[in-house]
Amino acid sequence: MKTGGQLIVEALEAQGVRRVFGVPGESYLAVLDALHDSPIEMVVCRHEGGAAMAAEAQAKLTGRPGVCLVTRGPGATNAASGIHVAQQDETPLIVLIGQIERGMRGRDAFQEVDYGRLFGGMAKWVAEIDSADRVPEMISRAFHTAMAGRPGPVVLALPEDTLTEVADALAAPRAEPVDSAPTPAQVAAFAALLAKAERPLLVVGGSRWTEESAASLRGFAERLALPVAVTFRRQMLFDHNHPLYAGDIGLGINPKLSALVADSDLLILLGDRFSEVPSQSYTLLGVPDPGKAVVHVHPGAEEIGRVYRPTLGVVATPGGFLDAVADVAVTPNPAWAARAETAHAAFEAWSTPPEKIPGDVQMGAVMRWLDQTLADDAIFTNGAGNYATWIHRFHRFRRFGTQAAPVCGSMGYGLPAALAAKLEFPERDVICFAGDGCFQMTGLEFGTAVQEGAAIIVLVIDNGMYGTIRMHQEREYPGRVSGTALRNPDFAALARSYGGHGETVKRTEEFAPAFERARASGLPAILHVVIDPEALTPTRTLSEIRAAGAKR
Repeated sequence: MKTGGQLIVEALEAQGVRRVFGVPGESYLAVLDALHDSPIEMVVCRHEGGAAMAAEAQAKLTGRPGVCLVTRGPGATNAASGIHVAQQDETPLIVLIGQIERGMRGRDAFQEVDYGRLFGGMAKWVAEIDSADRVPEMISRAFHTAMAGRPGPVVLALPEDTLTEVADALAAPRAEPVDSAPTPAQVAAFAALLAKAERPLLVVGGSRWTEESAASLRGFAERLALPVAVTFRRQMLFDHNHPLYAGDIGLGINPKLSALVADSDLLILLGDRFSEVPSQSYTLLGVPDPGKAVVHVHPGAEEIGRVYRPTLGVVATPGGFLDAVADVAVTPNPAWAARAETAHAAFEAWSTPPEKIPGDVQMGAVMRWLDQTLADDAIFTNGAGNYATWIHRFHRFRRFGTQAAPVCGSMGYGLPAALAAKLEFPERDVICFAGDGCFQMTGLEFGTAVQEGAAIIVLVIDNGMYGTIRMHQEREYPGRVSGTALRNPDFAALARSYGGHGETVKRTEEFAPAFERARASGLPAILHVVIDPEALTPTRTLSEIRAAGAKR
């Protein structure tokens, strides 16, 4: 006989969980007690939003569900930001929430929340474990559901008395994601569409990728000389130095890549939904008629035809599709290789960092130094803001598993993501880019990194404002600054106060030695990079944006 809390931990162990992220609460003390005797590590975070984002990032980097433990009421609502990331980014996530006792339900008891109503629009499944003997069943279903089809978050509420109730039950075996692949008829239809295409473009994104399927993608593209583009914040799926790489279809898209998409007569959308950001606010393709031949491959059947009516819809994982079409009998058109060569040249020109921006810190030089210095397996994380353009446009991703960034554009994501990445891959460099506003959303998780000994390096790019919002503000209401200024702390001193390494960088030549000292310290580190407010984006100054807004 075991308590519900012990059964929860036993079920997590059976699923191969080695680490959970959370903030403790009295509503799930029985789970915390069971973790005391478990090999599962409890990473004690400072805020439930940070814990949920860290768990989501671990899932993004490993393909297995991340697990987050939070308490009822305010703990659960704080975690909502990470649940939203998992939903939009198609990431498998398990959120376990302490809950009031079963007999108190419906009375608006202390910290009572109806989680089905709260998370029903975000989670794939929301349920409450109403008896200890159902723990193995519910945990098993949670893992299967989180990984199946279009992955996403699952929320399970754990009533306090369920966790202390005893039962005789055995944990279910480890859940594995169900694969899916095209039928022979679909493979034949795909081959026919590809054979007659003059200007095909392969666009990849979404989740359900593995290192093996990323390698299959490369082999498939090489065999047919197909140009390959990636969608927003999925850059790690294809080597940026490969001659077939055409760039990323995201915010601030290269106009030549946008033209390449528009000009294509066959668009192969592999793994991604092609939602608002990659579609450039649903303008690159017609809705529902895309205006060209589209092959849409996605593991979630509900996504096929949801926005665009495809010429061929295929419910399949990226790996399942690529395995099925690996030997498809199509002779490459010589024009495909020429088109790919032109597209890659356009990417290289677009992704060359600027030589000069306003101020004494030249971020272009910083990016060049990082790419020349770091190994190809270094992991980059970030949240949301104009500063992230320095990574997305100018960093050359070379390998799978080197990026954790929120497709949903959530601020504060970079730091908890870096924490998760370093704990999962302690031998690799993990670099977090964060704006001054973005960092302060979850900055307290730097204390978690120190406590865990996770030697991440955080670059806080500080321009004293919410830069992206200021950019839009100057464009729409030039010169009328309201609600976007920030008075910031000494971020380097903050790092040192936690017991980490902290330095301030005010000139370009200070960056490299400061970074090397941070790396050598073996401690979590913050490099406070102070940039000129005029350098509002990598290519446009604040004054230029304001002047353009005034002319509208």
